[in-house]
Amino acid sequence: MNKWSIAWIVVFAAVLIWSGIAPFDRITWILEVLPAVLGFIALGLTRNRFPLTPLLYGLILFHCVVLMVGGHYTYAEVPFFDWLSEVFGWDRNNYDKLGHFTQGFVPVLIAREIVLRKNVIRGRAWTHFFVVCFALAFSAFYELIEWWVALASGEDAEAFLGTQGYIWDTQSDMLWCLSGAIIAVALLSRLQDRQIARIRGLETP
Repeated sequence: MNKWSIAWIVVFAAVLIWSGIAPFDRITWILEVLPAVLGFIALGLTRNRFPLTPLLYGLILFHCVVLMVGGHYTYAEVPFFDWLSEVFGWDRNNYDKLGHFTQGFVPVLIAREIVLRKNVIRGRAWTHFFVVCFALAFSAFYELIEWWVALASGEDAEAFLGTQGYIWDTQSDMLWCLSGAIIAVALLSRLQDRQIARIRGLETP
């Protein structure tokens, strides 16, 4: 295990422990942090047989931090975004929009890397179309999960949903995710391609 892997684990563990200390709502914390923990386990299980690019490991850590901060405060109560709301005159705390933007920005690159390295689709245009559609589908499925949680728990789901009275919250969430996916592909494809090429060079007998 190299120093960057150790640093990654230390940051993840430190933020996870911090987020679990007196969170705003314990059930919400579990729901929000669970995807990050499952992702950590998945990365550990696949580290040797399918190592990802450094770009992806860094972005996945950032996504985990976003989830854990949201779990600690709930997405409607993150203090820094309360301050931003006052500065910019927003009617709501928009940390959840950062979360959904990240939900598109990071998973689209995970899907892109798997598709390219496994040669699932021929042609970059079709690859990019597929991975953006995947990110949007992932966002829509997450909205369904939120709906199921709301039906199961009633009023207790408000902190998890984080709608803050915005009637178009679900549609807005998916738009932010779609925007994040498109921007990630546009900005980071070449960097990811270079890092994939280096991995393939190491894997060549």
